[in-house]
Amino acid sequence: AEMTHLQAGLSPETIEKARLELNENPDILHQDIQQVRDMIITRPDIGFLRTDDAFILRFLRARKFHQTEAFRLLAQYFQYRQLNLDMFKNFKADDPGIKRALTDGFPGVLENRDHCGRKILLLFAANWDQSRNSFIDILRAILLSLEVLIEDQELQINGFILIIDWSNFSFKQASKLTPSILKLAIEGLQDSFPARFGGVHFVNQPWYIHALYTLIKPFLKDKTRKRIFLHGNNLNSLHQLIHPECLPSEFGGTLPPYDMGTWARTLLGPDYSDENEYTHTSYNAMHVKHTSSNLEREASPKPMKRSQSVVEAGTLKHDDQGESENTQPLLALD
Repeated sequence: AEMTHLQAGLSPETIEKARLELNENPDILHQDIQQVRDMIITRPDIGFLRTDDAFILRFLRARKFHQTEAFRLLAQYFQYRQLNLDMFKNFKADDPGIKRALTDGFPGVLENRDHCGRKILLLFAANWDQSRNSFIDILRAILLSLEVLIEDQELQINGFILIIDWSNFSFKQASKLTPSILKLAIEGLQDSFPARFGGVHFVNQPWYIHALYTLIKPFLKDKTRKRIFLHGNNLNSLHQLIHPECLPSEFGGTLPPYDMGTWARTLLGPDYSDENEYTHTSYNAMHVKHTSSNLEREASPKPMKRSQSVVEAGTLKHDDQGESENTQPLLALD
């Protein structure tokens, strides 16, 4: 097969993987891209701000070269940005809100990839200081990070893994996670972003996070649901899917503890130093403020009409109990 310039820089293994897993065919790449581009006129309500080959290609890869699906994702990508303009107003690493989130380790990004070439993103939930970072700013920092990472073609093909550590995440912190903002996050990540998520792993989740999970399940596609694993404190089930040599010690891995500033330094470069006094040196040395005055002051997005709190969600816990004892993944990978 003739190597197209669009695949430049990819290893032969990755090109083969794209062919096998994503139906990527170098000979007709340009036609595939053009067919997606031709669909743009069907959505005059959306401003497609970028339509070059390389950009459209990442949407095709994210949807295994199903052109209509890729186009739907492309349309959603711009529509989400149109509907949530304030989120993308100053969508840069040095935006104060995004910068604070990055500096506090939201998200963490491991340098090395896992055994499938996927990039591993980490979220240490307890480090969320709600007097400092709104959930929206954390979401913006995650979306911006993905935007930077997805430039890498290898990652367009291999994808991402997300590990969320819920240990020491308080009920009070959890009560800020309203269904409406969780829905915003799901729409931004699952429905509007051209990335393949190989797995989302919950570790050390308390019952109220399990309850929240059942609450958001209806917003999840089957495919997403199959890729969410609730490990509880069973690190063995995590290690079966992600080898310990790819993980920092917090997850029972052989790598040193994750340094919260790693990814922020990468993204911010020399601008990074301004806020160093604050950075959590290590996960264990974290400090979380619990003063209610701070929490009340936080400018959070408006909750849904029926202030649907986690307490309410707690009632869901019981009918979900049969599903797993939290050690097993809820559903095995396909």
